[in-house]
Amino acid sequence: MKPHRGTLILVLGILGLVICFPLGIAAWIMGQGDLKEMDSGVMDPTGRGMTSAGKIIGIVATVLTALGLLAGIALFAIGLLGAATGAVH
Repeated sequence: MKPHRGTLILVLGILGLVICFPLGIAAWIMGQGDLKEMDSGVMDPTGRGMTSAGKIIGIVATVLTALGLLAGIALFAIGLLGAATGAVH
């Protein structure tokens, strides 16, 4: 049976939330794969809790980053629209 990577996935999820969002994506993908292996009996299931938590934190980090990017793009577009129409306040 393969050893679990729950600690690694949890750390990647936390770092993805705090520092660098691509690590959150990695935690999400790795967590999903490891949970499937745990369900099929190939991987040690004792790390299921940490693996699940890391995956969830990775999802949260990815979604928050996506929302932040969309908000930034929207604000940039509003600024361009205001500049194009010559609005002065």
